[in-house]
Amino acid sequence: MVTLGQRPATRARHTPRPSSVQLKIVMAVSGALALLYLVAHMIGNLKIFLGAEAINTYAAWLRTVGEPALPAETLLWLVRVVLTVAIVAHIVSAVILTRRAHRARPVKYAHRQPVQGSYAARTMRWGGVIILLFIIYHLLDLTTLTLNPNGVPGDVHANLVADFAPSRWYVTLFYALAVIAVGFHVRHGLWSGLQTLGHNSAAAQNTLKGVALVVAVLLTVGFLSVPFAVLTGLVR
Repeated sequence: MVTLGQRPATRARHTPRPSSVQLKIVMAVSGALALLYLVAHMIGNLKIFLGAEAINTYAAWLRTVGEPALPAETLLWLVRVVLTVAIVAHIVSAVILTRRAHRARPVKYAHRQPVQGSYAARTMRWGGVIILLFIIYHLLDLTTLTLNPNGVPGDVHANLVADFAPSRWYVTLFYALAVIAVGFHVRHGLWSGLQTLGHNSAAAQNTLKGVALVVAVLLTVGFLSVPFAVLTGLVR
C-alpha cells in the first residue's frame, strides 16, 4: 500500500554475475583458442630448419593471404584481435575465480596440509604472470622489432639468429623459462579444460592427463628447438 505523497519502493537492479561454471567454460574455450594459436605458431617457427627462404616466405605469406579479396594483413589482425580477446577473457575469468575461492576460504588453518590442487593453482598463477610478461617482451622483440638486435622487417630468419646468438644467452634463458612455464600451463590447463567441457569421468582421468602431458611436451620441445638450434650453431 502506498500513501499519498510517498513514492513506491523500487527494487534495486543488479547486473547478474557470471557463475563459476560459466567462468570455467570461458577459461576452457579461451584456453583452447590460445592452444590452437600456439600449435600453429610452433609449426611456423619450425620452418627455420628448412632455411631462411622458407621461413621468410612463410612470414610474407601470412601478411598477404587473402589478397586481393581482402586488404593486406587481414588474417594477421583477425588472429591478433581474437587472441587478445581470448587472453583478456582468460585472465579476467582466472582472477574472478581466484578471488571467489579466497572468499570461500576466509579462515586460514595453522596446520593445513598441502594438496595437489592448491599446488597446481599456485603454479598456474605464477606461470600465468611469467607468460604475460613474456608475451609483452616477445611482441616488442619479434613483432614490433623494438628490442631485436637485427630488427629488419621481413627478415625473420636473420632476426631470430641475431636474437638467440650465443652472446645473448640470457635471452635464450628467459625464452626457455617462459616456454617451460607455457608447457606447465598447457598441461594443467588442457586437463582442467577437458574436465570442464564434460570429460571428467574417473575412468578418463589417466587418459586426459596423458594427452595433456604429450601435448605440453611437444609444444615445449618444438618451441625450444629454435633458440637452442641457433645457440649451438645448427641454424646460422
